[in-house]
Amino acid sequence: MIIAAAQFTPAPGDVRANARTMDGLVRTAAGQGGRVVVFAELALTGYELGLIAKDPGLWVTEGDPRLDPVREACRDTSTAAVVNCAARKDGARPTITSLVFGPDGELLTRYDKQHVHKTENDVFTAGATDGRFTLDGVRFALAICYDNRFPELAERARTDNCQVYVASSALDVENDSFETLYPVRARDNGLYVILGNAVGLSDAGDCRGGSAVWGPDGAVLADAGTATPGLAMAELPL
Repeated sequence: MIIAAAQFTPAPGDVRANARTMDGLVRTAAGQGGRVVVFAELALTGYELGLIAKDPGLWVTEGDPRLDPVREACRDTSTAAVVNCAARKDGARPTITSLVFGPDGELLTRYDKQHVHKTENDVFTAGATDGRFTLDGVRFALAICYDNRFPELAERARTDNCQVYVASSALDVENDSFETLYPVRARDNGLYVILGNAVGLSDAGDCRGGSAVWGPDGAVLADAGTATPGLAMAELPL
């Protein structure tokens, strides 16, 4: 199975434009054999907390027609996509959510970020359950950015027979997680870890990509580089 971590600079608050960008990246990854494509935290709007707080129109539902380009790309290429967004839930606040669309374009699962970070608490409500999906017999675990500071998420993934740990994040250039978190989660739990990170300036700071895949020994298998849109793709012997 070939997995891809995708990075791009989202258009702030433009759900339709960002969905079209995701469409193109899914198709590009599929053209290189990609089976799963992972996007950064809040890639559908950009990590723009102020905009998301002010405009509930930026919150999406699982069947939102603005996501049709992503669903169609998945269906046309038989590829799955992990799309992170501000999603509607019961109550007055959205969640930071990974919607996973399968190779048929249908929703495989929804995961709501459990550990909401600092100023995110003013905008979002936290999720309460772990995220899982299975594709081609491979079990995946889902996590979102600050979730990864809590080792028990990866530990539960290991005991739940997951093989791949998916981390949608928005990490600025000063963040140490590239060295101190993702390879450690991989090595400590014998998991493949795939990180989709953002590129560009946002409320998360100066993000410069670095989307990557780590093997179960903590070694980097693929890296999308810094500051430019692109893909980190790796074939996993699963």
